[in-house]
Amino acid sequence: MIYPIVAFGDNVLRKEAKDYPKDSEDLTTLVENMFETMYNANGVGLAAPQIGMSHRIFVIDSTQMNSEEESNKGVKRAFINPEILDEYGNEWSFEEGCLSIPDVHGEVIRPEKLTIHYYDELWNPHEEEFDDLTARVIQHEYDHLDGVLFTDYIKGLKKQMLRSKLVGISKGNVNVKYRMKFPIKK
Repeated sequence: MIYPIVAFGDNVLRKEAKDYPKDSEDLTTLVENMFETMYNANGVGLAAPQIGMSHRIFVIDSTQMNSEEESNKGVKRAFINPEILDEYGNEWSFEEGCLSIPDVHGEVIRPEKLTIHYYDELWNPHEEEFDDLTARVIQHEYDHLDGVLFTDYIKGLKKQMLRSKLVGISKGNVNVKYRMKFPIKK
C-alpha cells in the first residue's frame, strides 16, 4: 500500500512521535508499506510522521546513494523506537532534501558518525555505528521523529529565500509524481 506523503505545514511533522507499541501485530506490514511508499517517491528515507503516523519508526535505503567503488555500500533497514546514543566525528555539510518538502534543498551540517539503538520489524534489538551518507540519512529521518525538519538548520538569507516556497508547499503548490497530503485549510 502506498501512502500519501504529508506535506510541509501539517502539524504531525512538528510533533514529537511516540514509541511504537510492542504488542502491535501490523508492524511488518507497515514497514513494507513504508518502503513501498518511499520507493514510489524516489526517496532514500521515510519516517512515520511523513505518512501521518506519529510513531517512532523510519525506514532507509542508503544503498541508492553509494557507488560500487565506495567501501560503505549503504544499508536498507527499518528502525523502530530508535535512540541515537552518540554523534561524533568531523562535521560536514551536505545538501539535503525531503519528500515532505519537494523541490527544496539546503546545506545541513551534521557529525559524520553515530551510534544508534533500535529494534527491527521483528523486534530484535540492535546497537550499531553508521557513518557517511548512511549516518546522514539516519540523522535526517531521526529528526522527523522529534518534529525537526532539515529546513530548521538553514539560517539567514537562505531561510528567508525559502519562506515563500515553503508557504506554497503548505498550500499544495507542488508538482510531484507521488501522492501528497496537504494541511487542512481552516
